[in-house]
Parts: sequence; structure tokens; C-alpha cells
Amino acid sequence: MEINYSKIYFIGIGGIGMSSIALYYLNNKKFVGGYDKIKTELTLKLSKTGAQIHYESDLSNIPKEFKDKSNTLIIYTPAISKDNIELNYFIENGYNVLKRSEVLGIISQNKFCIAIAGTHGKTTTSTILSHLLYDNNINFTSFIGGISENYNSNLIENGQDIILVEADEFDRSFLTLSPNIACITSIDSDHLDIYHTGNELEKSFKVFANNIKKDGVLFNSYDLPFNGISYGISSNAQFCIKNYRIEDDYVFFDIKYNNGICKNIRFEMPGMHNVCNALAAFAICKNLKIKDDDLVKSFKTFKGVKRRFSYVLKSPKILIDDYAHHPKEIQAIYDSVNSLYPNKKIMAVFQPHLFSRTRDFMNEFANELSKFNEIVLMKIYPARENPINGIDSSALLNKINSNNKKLLERRDLISHIVKSKAEVIVVMGAGDISNEVDKIKNAILN
Repeated sequence: MEINYSKIYFIGIGGIGMSSIALYYLNNKKFVGGYDKIKTELTLKLSKTGAQIHYESDLSNIPKEFKDKSNTLIIYTPAISKDNIELNYFIENGYNVLKRSEVLGIISQNKFCIAIAGTHGKTTTSTILSHLLYDNNINFTSFIGGISENYNSNLIENGQDIILVEADEFDRSFLTLSPNIACITSIDSDHLDIYHTGNELEKSFKVFANNIKKDGVLFNSYDLPFNGISYGISSNAQFCIKNYRIEDDYVFFDIKYNNGICKNIRFEMPGMHNVCNALAAFAICKNLKIKDDDLVKSFKTFKGVKRRFSYVLKSPKILIDDYAHHPKEIQAIYDSVNSLYPNKKIMAVFQPHLFSRTRDFMNEFANELSKFNEIVLMKIYPARENPINGIDSSALLNKINSNNKKLLERRDLISHIVKSKAEVIVVMGAGDISNEVDKIKNAILN
């Protein structure tokens, strides 16, 4: 199937995955519009590029151009409510309505496709890989689930021979893809509102791995139950990290592979989890025949991903912003911060994301957060969910083993941080807590 429509309408256009597709179609001279409930930097960028966007879900707000059924494709995100008035209008009136993941499947189906999957690490891996490809003038377009600091975008274009996509496991979206190269970074239990058990999640990843095209290649983290080309910190992995060290806020490491070694890679993102993401990107680049020396140069200029261990401030206090919303991610953040600043007091500011995830991992969240010197919890960010009886941030707070813990209203957050003796503040969550980060920075500086 080809997408031959001249008009594309997005329901949930501001989502990180949706906005990259909207930008792609704007760049391909399609007439683009859509709805989202909140105005953000992403929606403002799309509007400036020509998209017609409104923020009240109402049939009267749909521009008349999109009432032309024969020339209009509707794309929606599964995060949108099933009772959304606009979505139901288009379905009931016989428009062609596709999920975001189906569109990525169509865009990539006749191209050489690279798909990066995993419950954690896929955005960072996709963004690193995009930079390595761009910097080495590979002909590709990538749709990533975060904002690249190098390109200030979640869409990176340098031709269309290769389509690089972040393969999202939420609601089994990634099963629409048939990649030539696939990578699986992790399969820790998550999205149990969809999968119910970790075994069901793992089965879905195995189906994804089986969807690789004939003669295609799978790369996977060494600790996962797949038979792809393995990478990791284990010396038994086919691509492995050696000589990892931190010098002056930079990470340095070597990569051993195929009886050879690539030495002295300098990388700006701290933490072994991020180095493993860099390793996955390196392994894929070797499959694409990019030379070691060129990759070493490109790693030096990689600036990172917004909200993935992003330094907002380094003095007088250290302020770090991160998307971490799963216990394993919080564990990785703590390990990274503690290794960088072993003698400093570290505060975690955490906004739980989803009632169901908080319920499913309540004890694990409590265990990881208890490691910090000081813990501040915010109310749960509900996203697509309704409240669950007995599941709230108070219940999580009670399980945290610490004498220095608090549940705060948003209005009290900044004054609390300014008064705190913590020297390192890590703001974590996948909701809207990032909106507070610049305010925190300004309060610390003033």
C-alpha cells in the first residue's frame, strides 16, 4: 500500500511519535493538520512549518479541507481516547483511518528498514545511530521518539534509501514492521495494562524478531533470549565494552569485536546503560560498513537526547533532567549519578507515570527511590488512564525507606529544592514534570 493522499490529518499530532510523521509529510508537500489537547514546542514547530492545528476537540474546528474523504488520510495515536469525537467522526464517515505504527510500516515497507526496539534504550540508541549515519553522509530518514540535541528534531532526513524507526512495543505497534536490521535493547516488564505478564511481552518481542526480512540481521543485548548478534559489557558478547572510564565529565571506552578493537571512543552521555546504547549503534554501523575511525570522530560530536540524562545546570548545583519512568531506568540513573558524584547529596524528584505502572511496580519503585539521599514525589501523571482505587503517590511514599522523603504539590516544589542541602537534583518522569525544570534552574541561579 502506498500513501497517495494529498491531505493528512493527525489526531494527537503533538505526540513525540506523531509529530515526526507530521513533519515528514509537511516536508513532502502534503497538506497537514490535526488536533492535540495541549500546545507544546512540537505543535508550535509544526504550525510554523504549515500545519493547521487546533486544541479543542470539536467537529467545527476541523478545517474544511479535511472534509474531503477521497483525498484525506487520518492518522491517530493509540494514546488518544477511544471516545474522541473527531476520531469517531472520521471512522463513522468511512475515512481511511490508520494507527501511527501502520503508517510507519507503510513508509518503510519498500525501503531498507532499521528498527530499534526495547522497553528502555530505544530512543537513545535511535538518536545516536541517526547522528552516526548523518555524520557519515548515509542516505536515510529517521523517526525517533525523542529530540536530538544535535538536530533539535525528532525527524532527521538525509535522503530516503534507509528508513530508521523506533519500534514501539506499546499495544504491539512494532509488529507492523518488517525490518532488514532490527535491534532489541531490553525487554523488562512494562505496559502490563496491555500485556498483563512479562511472558506475554517477551512473546511479542519474539514475534517482532521473527518479522525481520529474509537475510536480515538482528542485534540484541547479550542478556536477552535471542540468537542475534550480541552486544554488551560481557566479554562473551560479539561486540563488547572494554576499558570504560570517566574523565572530566566525558566517558571513554573501547569496543572489542571480530577479533579487533576500536579504541578511545569519547562519548558525552554518562552511564553504562547509555554506553551500551552507543555500542548497539556502533554494531549496526559496522554492518553498514562504516569505518572505525569515522565512527570515533562522529561519537565525539554527539550531543545527546533531550531529557535523557540532560544537564540543565552544573553550578552552583547540578540539575539533571531525565525521562526515566520505570524502576530499571531509575536504577540506571542512580548508578550513573552516584558514580559521577559519589560524595555529593543526591535528590530525586519523581513524577510517576500511569496509575497502572505505579501499581504494577510499586515495590520496585520504592526500592530504587530509597537509594537517593532525598526523595520528592509528585502526584501521578495519569496520561491516558483513569485513577485506580488505592494507587497514588502517598501509597508509594509510604513504601520508600527514607527519613528524607516528601510528597509535594507543584506549587511547593521550587522553594523546597532551593532550601534543600542536596547538591545534585535529578528530575525524572515521562509526564509534564519537565515543564518545571527551567523554573527550578532559574530559582537556583537567583
